[in-house]
Amino acid sequence: MDSRKFGAGQLPVTSFNPGDIAWVLAATGLVMIMTPALGFFYGGLVRRKNLLSTIIQCMTIFALVSLVWAFWGYSLAFGPSIGGGILGDLSKVGLNGVGAAANTVYSSAIPELLYFTFQLKFAAITPALIIGALAERIRFKALLIFIVLWATIIYAPIAHWVWGDGGWLKNLGVIDFAGGLVVHLSAAMSAVAAALVIGRRKDFEQSREFRPNSIPFVILGAAILWFGWFGFNAGSALAADEIAVQALVNTNLAAAA
Repeated sequence: MDSRKFGAGQLPVTSFNPGDIAWVLAATGLVMIMTPALGFFYGGLVRRKNLLSTIIQCMTIFALVSLVWAFWGYSLAFGPSIGGGILGDLSKVGLNGVGAAANTVYSSAIPELLYFTFQLKFAAITPALIIGALAERIRFKALLIFIVLWATIIYAPIAHWVWGDGGWLKNLGVIDFAGGLVVHLSAAMSAVAAALVIGRRKDFEQSREFRPNSIPFVILGAAILWFGWFGFNAGSALAADEIAVQALVNTNLAAAA
């Protein structure tokens, strides 16, 4: 194939190992089901009257972040670095230039479009993690605005700092293999901030109404999350190799512990 058809840092489709593509496709699906799993997990913990709305919130987050990520989020996170490693540029807005060729800056094993999709699942589940701190206490319209802003001005920059080519934390040698910093720490700090802003629940300690409505849903959500972690962690190898196998084993042992 004529290499001139591909941009800088790109490889033609014929250079891929089908096993690598199949594994990352599977891992992408595993990470995707973690968002509805959170819906079941959180939904089982809230009062019965808020069960459905909590699940819908998680699914809505997935849909909304998918659009944000495709239109501008991916470019801000993984576009060429600007501002001294603070943010990616807008060269990939609307998935411009993102296709079947690999972006070797991030992975030569898979097409960049698949890399975009895999990273989308991380971008979607991260704000969904925050919902646990806001459960039963945020209006749906406010949630939509919050998610768009958070994915744009919080998640995308942090992802670029740590994972993006030229990101300032990456340049300092920070390593975040599967999102401990970009996903979990950012969501945890945001959840704490949100809880502090909203304040304590009223009459929480005096009322017997604040009880989990469905323990089976909590267990179901936790079980699906456990299953999804195999794609979340092992899929981050972006190839079907020994690193992915080690991550599978470590993930299961960590979850079991």
